[in-house]
Amino acid sequence: MGAYYYLMAQLPYLMYDKKPPMSSQKFKELASAQLSKTDASFFKYLSLDIEDYSDSPDSESHDDILVTGCEFVDKWKEWERTLRLNLARHRSLKLYPNKTDTAEPPVVPDDAYVAAALVFTQDGSPLDGEILLDKARWNAIDLMTGNEYFHENNAYAYYLKLLILERRELFDAENGFAEYKSLYAQIFERSHNRQQES
Repeated sequence: MGAYYYLMAQLPYLMYDKKPPMSSQKFKELASAQLSKTDASFFKYLSLDIEDYSDSPDSESHDDILVTGCEFVDKWKEWERTLRLNLARHRSLKLYPNKTDTAEPPVVPDDAYVAAALVFTQDGSPLDGEILLDKARWNAIDLMTGNEYFHENNAYAYYLKLLILERRELFDAENGFAEYKSLYAQIFERSHNRQQES
């Protein structure tokens, strides 16, 4: 573990509402070539999908939480796990409002708990909820990263943010396709109506 001045200094700044300047895979290859072997090995644990955190021989598992030995990665995994548990709890309460919920919600880290609660109190679409969650993830990553910009944690944070930006691009593509289908259906219906009037 050490300072990675050259790697971090050459990276374009990431903004949540902008396109990613490179793919997460390309960044992972670039970073892995410049990070120490140990630091690069933690990329395999970084994901937006909690199912990707499977046990491996070089890690320990405590109470269903994979412990990698990297503080940033473990904090990230705990944050995402807390978010998912709270989302599941809120979904359950929404589906079964009369069910008595005796289990205490996981509230550490509490910003993950708040993000999950906000999704279920907002009136927007499911897409709005996903965007809200990704913004919460982005903010959590910023808080976990710390002030040492040339530290390996910033490389991990950069990778996670690229994953979020790629995910957001998928939302935009799905949105665009849905709008295209809607527009196409309107045009088809108008054309069909004109033919019937003739």
